[in-house]
Amino acid sequence: MNNTEFVYTTYIKSTPDKVWQAITNPEFATQYWVNKNISDWKKGSEWKHVSPDGSQTMVTGKVLESNPPKRLVLTWAAPDDLADVSQVSFDIEMVGGLVKLDVVHNQFKQGSTMPGKISKGWPLVLCSLKSLLETGKAIDIVAVKGPCGADGDKSAAA
Repeated sequence: MNNTEFVYTTYIKSTPDKVWQAITNPEFATQYWVNKNISDWKKGSEWKHVSPDGSQTMVTGKVLESNPPKRLVLTWAAPDDLADVSQVSFDIEMVGGLVKLDVVHNQFKQGSTMPGKISKGWPLVLCSLKSLLETGKAIDIVAVKGPCGADGDKSAAA
């Protein structure tokens, strides 16, 4: 197991319910993340991060833990390399009138290429989420980063 761990903490002027919906509601997610997150969000269920039209799966995995609106834990893998699985957790709590969102992406397999793929994506996704919830307007992450898979690798969805 690789010891690499990415930890992102963001404070958002919102509510835990809205942050949860932003992560788990497909139409909400497309507003700031470009793609949809699809699942019933129950422990053991499959989840997918898919293109807006549903024709392409960028990331897939299983729901390991789901405690709305406080905690969501998922496995994360490119659909063309399901052996290279990692884990993402979302912890949501109120702190001083703001929502504290901690996103931890870890448990990478030894030799995984995933850390290099997701390290640039998460900061943009989380900034876009914060902007959308606070101002009603998301950041154009595609303009900043380029489309997922622009380098030929579709698993860089974060």
